[in-house]
Amino acid sequence: MDLGTQERAATAGDSLRQYYLMLLENFGPQGWWPARTRLEVILGAILTQNTTWLNASRAIKELKRVGLISWAALRDASIPVLEACVRPAGFYRQKARTIRGFVDWLDNRHVGSLDTFFALGPSECREQLLTLIGIGPETADAILLYAGRQATFVADAYTRRVLARHGLLPESAGYESARQFLHQHLPPDQAMFNEFHALLVEVAKRHCRRQGANCEDCPLRKFLPAATMQPWSRRDDNTAMSL
Repeated sequence: MDLGTQERAATAGDSLRQYYLMLLENFGPQGWWPARTRLEVILGAILTQNTTWLNASRAIKELKRVGLISWAALRDASIPVLEACVRPAGFYRQKARTIRGFVDWLDNRHVGSLDTFFALGPSECREQLLTLIGIGPETADAILLYAGRQATFVADAYTRRVLARHGLLPESAGYESARQFLHQHLPPDQAMFNEFHALLVEVAKRHCRRQGANCEDCPLRKFLPAATMQPWSRRDDNTAMSL
């Protein structure tokens, strides 16, 4: 790494740490993920694909209502019953089969033990999760970060939007390139990744919305390049998780 590259990396890392501290000071700890057990985290990560957290939480409530928030119950549940429960989250046929597929895979590959699986470490765990039908990079990282307490950043559409509008990422940055950028410029700290992701989601929802930015009262306003401090036109974001 030459001197110029080192300086740019140091600048990016400093900026990210400043953003983190500013958001934490203004919003406080977010206490993510909104679930009581690792199973609920995994179900939430699957169910929130292509929908809001509100809809995913409705599906989880229905699973609880019929007694399907346990590994044993999920193993025995029929696909039609699972589909009926997760219908509020949309794409219910696909998501029901993803849940069943995850349960069967954990049983067959890791004797039904999350501890055994997560002990493999983030790289191997992520590689295995990405072989499962219905588990993409964002869902895999959410499972690893929030259920497995692994140091992997969830570089979702909210995160990419905020960092792109602040000039740290290209507007065209995809999930993997954004994730790589964050891993390169932040220390591998699971607790920080957890909190920072939640804080970026919060600032995106409050101020840095897809259809337009409200920079006036944003905690990150002072870091925003002056040329970009203006309303943003509506554009599509590639999002796999909308919380």
